[in-house]
Amino acid sequence: MSKKSTSMTPDDYPELTQKDFDKAVFRIGLKPAERKQRVSIMLDSSIIEWFKQRAGIKGYQTLINKALKEIVDQDSLKGLIRKIVKEELATKNG
Repeated sequence: MSKKSTSMTPDDYPELTQKDFDKAVFRIGLKPAERKQRVSIMLDSSIIEWFKQRAGIKGYQTLINKALKEIVDQDSLKGLIRKIVKEELATKNG
């Protein structure tokens, strides 16, 4: 009994649309990764120069993104600490 070949040619696959790409999950390995979005932003020249001087091979935009992400993470951490302290104080006072 012979097996029937089920290999497909590129013409057999449906054409991908923008909707297909919008539903896709960007991954690095098996882990979903954050997508980056292109934006246009006006920054002071001194800010750009400061980041460019420290950028090295990674690029100054990568450093700006990292700095902004750290600020967001710190803000989230501060909120979490405040919540925990309030809960602890309520438990001890309640």
